[in-house]
Formats: sequence, C-alpha cells, structure tokens
Amino acid sequence: MRRNSKRERERTDSVRLLRAWRRSHHEEREAVLAGPHGVVLAELFRMFQNLQHVRPTQLIGFIRSVDWTAIDYATRLTVLHEVNTSITAFREKRGLDPIDDLLDERPNAFREIRKTIMSFPPVSRKAEPGSGKPSGQQSNNQTVRQYHA
Repeated sequence: MRRNSKRERERTDSVRLLRAWRRSHHEEREAVLAGPHGVVLAELFRMFQNLQHVRPTQLIGFIRSVDWTAIDYATRLTVLHEVNTSITAFREKRGLDPIDDLLDERPNAFREIRKTIMSFPPVSRKAEPGSGKPSGQQSNNQTVRQYHA
C-alpha cells in the first residue's frame, strides 16, 4: 500500500506541476498580447492557430516583416514557444513525429523562424531624419496594416 501511495503522490505532484506550468505560460502569453507589440503578435498567434491554412512561406514572410529588434528577449521566447507548440501539434494531427529534424541540418520552417526571431544583436541602420526609426523600418502596427491591405 505504501508503494501505491508514494506513486500516487508523485503522480499528483506531476499533475500539479504541469497545471502550474501551463497556467504560467498562459499568463506569459496574455502579457505578451497585452504589451506594446500585442497587435502584431496577436496576428502572428492567429496564424499559429490556423497553420492548416497558412503556407510556410507566408508564415516566414510575416515573421520576417516584424521588427524583432524592438521586441524584448522574454517576449521572443514566448513567441518561439508558441510556434514550437503549434508546429508540433500540427505535425501530430497529421500522424507525423512531433520533431523529425534532430539529426537533419537542412533548413525548415521552424529553423528559419527561430533564426529570424532570435537574431541578435540587431543590424544597425542609419535613422531617417526626424523619424527616430532606422531608414526603411516600419512600426509593427504598420506591418499588420500592410499585411491586411
């Protein structure tokens, strides 16, 4: 009986920790969406939720259009977690292995997205006079409006 109660306690602890982790991540996600880049990231998260209707090139193109230099590291990690979770779920629904590229170094959508999101330090560009922004750079809200146009 002792063994079962020890196993049961371990199982209960595991379930409790998993729930706490999920709650914590949900709170991080909500904070990201409520933050200064919420508009563009909400659009990106919408794309993650609808991967079956989004081509990899569309997703990569949208991600490349975001000004990641203006987004803090913790937010980038949350976005990276979201894309990883979405791609994994997408693959599993189609009967594929969740991750198939452990030994394969060929480029794939996730690697391209990770490289774009996590590229740091930002490329330095000269600011346009009076704009306060590097030349040719748009705000993230302009990116979303342009994407929907």
